[in-house]
Amino acid sequence: MLKSAQVVQKRLASSTGLLKTPLYPAHIELGGKMVDYAGFEMPVLYKGQSHIESHNWVRSRVGLFDVSHMLQHNISGRDAKSFIQKITPIDLDQLPKNSSSLSVLLNKDGGVIDDCIITKHEEDQYYMVTNAGCRSKDIQFLKQELQNNFNLSSVNHNTFEGTLLAIQGPKAQELLQKFTNEDLSKIYFGQTRFLKLSPISATVHLARSGYTGEDGFELSIPSISETEKTEALNFFNTLLKEFPEIAKPIGLAARDSLRLEAGMCLYGQELREDLTPVEASLSWLIPKTRRELSSSCSFNGAEKILSQIKNKSNTHRRIGLKSANGPSPRTGNKVFAEDGKTEIGYVTSGSPSPTKGGNIAQAYIDKGAKIGSNTKIKIRDKLRDAVITKLPFVESNLYKP
Repeated sequence: MLKSAQVVQKRLASSTGLLKTPLYPAHIELGGKMVDYAGFEMPVLYKGQSHIESHNWVRSRVGLFDVSHMLQHNISGRDAKSFIQKITPIDLDQLPKNSSSLSVLLNKDGGVIDDCIITKHEEDQYYMVTNAGCRSKDIQFLKQELQNNFNLSSVNHNTFEGTLLAIQGPKAQELLQKFTNEDLSKIYFGQTRFLKLSPISATVHLARSGYTGEDGFELSIPSISETEKTEALNFFNTLLKEFPEIAKPIGLAARDSLRLEAGMCLYGQELREDLTPVEASLSWLIPKTRRELSSSCSFNGAEKILSQIKNKSNTHRRIGLKSANGPSPRTGNKVFAEDGKTEIGYVTSGSPSPTKGGNIAQAYIDKGAKIGSNTKIKIRDKLRDAVITKLPFVESNLYKP
């Protein structure tokens, strides 16, 4: 099945050599400023919208994000659960059917290959979404783990292309409810459904999830045939043209500032192969049921990760920083104690905050540094004042019972 994904990618390739999502024609029609993102031609911003306007629209109404560049996986078979629990620290027995959870793919040393969302549909059927920028690496990693540890006949893993549409914002349910008879008020954050959305003929996979801190959904819409692609494109356009007072298309620029305000990690920034989940302040991804080493409870890098948890040996933690107006912190900027001399960490990502004002950043700093204490960030060869702040910067508005 991996070949089928490669065939589709080739078919979607643009004249520039970059891949195109099924929603690409809409991005061009809407005046999207297109950039190369993980080998795809993607909109970073749309004509007539500033970054701040796009960001604030999502916080107050609904933003539509094309995230079809993400890689979608189906994993099934007799050993599907064992396979997933070998490469991630998740406990699938604790995950109810038709529910999803954030997790991480782990290498043999406990480093993070990628972060992912895993959905359980049956005890032997799972759906997983991984990052666009890690496509080749993830496929190779999963293939190698299967070959080295499992009978290939007991686990079926295939990747597939399709339209993946994120509908994010406080009015997301109000908007999407107009297109389905399913009562969306009964679907809470972390839950999923297969349902019908008018006028799409294929069954759509809906997850109440997102990457903004706001309420919302992610829709996986089959888009292999030309008919399916056209239906997905028409649905996207209908949302925008019939409900312009609620919905706007939003590009990659606002997606990043929204996730940063929500304290969410970005692979390649906060997460890397040389950092364990513990070192990334994600110990909560390892449930108590997986914190005892045993043959039935092992996962990649478990010995190292569980030792870090038990011994509290981590010297740094991921935390927030706030600074006044001026140049915003950027990846790699060094962080110093208030004296401006003692280096205590480094910035992983930063930007202006449209919601809070001023600048914000995530950083890895000495775990002894206290929230509320003053610090310095070296930006453009100048030390600038900042304050250590808890995450998230903006409280999440997730739809929960």
